[in-house]
Amino acid sequence: MRPLRIALTKGRLEKSTVALMERAGLDCSALRDKGRRLILPIGDGLEAVLAKAGDVITYLEHGVCDLGVVGKDVILERGGQFFEILDLRFGKCGFALAAPAGADFYQGYQGKTIATKYPNVARRFFQGKDMDVRVIKIEGSVELAPLLGLADGIVDLVETGATLRENGLEVVEPVAEVSARLIVNAASLKLRKREIEALAEKLETANQ
Repeated sequence: MRPLRIALTKGRLEKSTVALMERAGLDCSALRDKGRRLILPIGDGLEAVLAKAGDVITYLEHGVCDLGVVGKDVILERGGQFFEILDLRFGKCGFALAAPAGADFYQGYQGKTIATKYPNVARRFFQGKDMDVRVIKIEGSVELAPLLGLADGIVDLVETGATLRENGLEVVEPVAEVSARLIVNAASLKLRKREIEALAEKLETANQ
């Protein structure tokens, strides 16, 4: 049987995940000195796969990885066939609706236009308010859209709000809280339940 395989989101979440795994007693020396390698051993019977956030879910859904660490933002936007079993409580930020400072976003009856990198999150939020909005997907800096008159507001991840303030925007309303989550492939949870539960328990205990 191949090692239990966990897909890690590269970058900021990767550093926090490695630190947590080390507190849980896993040998992450290969991850600390990885070079260009993308599949690395992390202790007995475990290996890590380094991937972009969206690909973590793809690898789980296709069964080539058993577990994954990914932000709740990706889960909310992508969805997918997997179980979310643990809030790792790092990588904290939140989705928020923001608009030009001083403007009353909800005033008037004219339809609103929202710019966002997360169209599914934005649509669900406004559907919950029974508001019909036009959603425009932006790949780069969404703060530009209201400044250029392309949108009335944005839905984006907000950590400190500094970028919003520097561009004349302010938070109108929080949308959803975000943090890193441990997710697991449904088939793996059945076939390798004991191993997965043991790892999840180690991580949960180390995170207290």
